[in-house]
Amino acid sequence: MTDAASPTSDDIWPTIDALWTWLDTNRAHAGQEGLLLRMLKLSEEVGEVAEAVIGAMGQNPRKGASHTWEEVQGELCDVVITALVALRTLTPEPERVFGEHLARVAERSLGASEAPGVR
Repeated sequence: MTDAASPTSDDIWPTIDALWTWLDTNRAHAGQEGLLLRMLKLSEEVGEVAEAVIGAMGQNPRKGASHTWEEVQGELCDVVITALVALRTLTPEPERVFGEHLARVAERSLGASEAPGVR
């Protein structure tokens, strides 16, 4: 069930752009340092996925089962959002850049006849 306030695939890019604008307006560092920190944020988010998977599998004897698979899903979503905001940081056309790259990956992996939207 989708909440009326929740972005859908149809409006993901305006939401990413709004998040990018908010982050840029409230950033502590500008220039190359700010760019580097924005890209490093991805590593932090991926680390949180790893922590959640370890917790969901109960692999830390001190913590036991400290996370759920739903929390892993949320952390993966954070990675995707962070990556899309980072892409928006590098280009004012993230939708085009991502779409073209996705089409190339799909064609390479699935073949031209099997890749959705690839002619």
